[in-house]
Amino acid sequence: MKTSDFYFDLPQELIAQKPCTERGKDRLMLLDRTTGAVSHYQVADLPSLIEPGTLMVFNNSRVRRSRCYAKKVSSGKEQEFLFLNPVSSDSSEWNVMVKGAKKVKDNAQYSFSDSSLARVVHSDANKGTEFRTLGFDFPVTEDWFERNGHIPLPPYIRREDTDIDTERYQTVYATETGSAAAPTAGLHFTEPLLEELKAKGIDLAWITLHVGLGTFLPVRAKNIEEHHMHEEVYTISEEVAKKINAAKKEGRPVLAVGTTSVRTLESACNENGQVIPGTRGTHIFMYPGYRFKVVDRMFTNFHTPESTLIMLVSAFAGREHILNAYREAVEQKYRFFSYGDCMLIK
Repeated sequence: MKTSDFYFDLPQELIAQKPCTERGKDRLMLLDRTTGAVSHYQVADLPSLIEPGTLMVFNNSRVRRSRCYAKKVSSGKEQEFLFLNPVSSDSSEWNVMVKGAKKVKDNAQYSFSDSSLARVVHSDANKGTEFRTLGFDFPVTEDWFERNGHIPLPPYIRREDTDIDTERYQTVYATETGSAAAPTAGLHFTEPLLEELKAKGIDLAWITLHVGLGTFLPVRAKNIEEHHMHEEVYTISEEVAKKINAAKKEGRPVLAVGTTSVRTLESACNENGQVIPGTRGTHIFMYPGYRFKVVDRMFTNFHTPESTLIMLVSAFAGREHILNAYREAVEQKYRFFSYGDCMLIK
């Protein structure tokens, strides 16, 4: 299957550059994955579109202020780093994605806004890639990111982050810090909406997957089968695993909020569809032909052309249904991507 099979035309003006004026006021498309029929709602209509007894599973990962700017000590030239994950047990060495990586050489030293210093550590694995390892003389903590970091808005949002993003590029239920990008489907939910869902007899549960390159790195292979996902780490508690397995046994739908929740649930299940608790890494890559074992419904944003995410939703609802729905979304001038509108697939 070709990567180009997942291309669609998207006018630049439909890429949301900022959140809507009030959280939870976005548009919602309902897609029937059996027939391909679409209908149009608002996020506020969601409780009426979900069957009582459904178990909704959310990703509670919190976005780290992981975009950091530093100056090269030898030249004073500014350099941008996106911190992904620690690679040492004491968190003094970090895997980073680097803008203009070819110019960032081993042993180069960089000074951050609080005057702390880091050195590029040699790594054979980083050769020829956009990744580097940065080493510090101290453990890099969340306090350090709060002092030096920026909200890591995706590159299609063509502006610098502001105070608004500090609030709106986090879900209201984010508790576990570690993501380099927001689990954006969750950005639509407010505390009153969560309470309304519970009042309608809909059960809620939280898992954690820290969003990294496995989610947002572009597919560069011509054939999608040749694309390799980067590892992301997820955690499912024993209590939540029991809740999910009970829902499946009782025939109640499991609705995953966001593709990160989908990837977590499908990664954590065994061949019998039983979800296993624990903390593990996943490289799962879902595209048409994948058979879902846990997820019955999906709530998600609109995704970029030729991305692993549009391939995932195409695996769930069918490529033609998804591309037809996306064409309808373009015609109806839905807002796309992280700060855009959303879709319920059932």
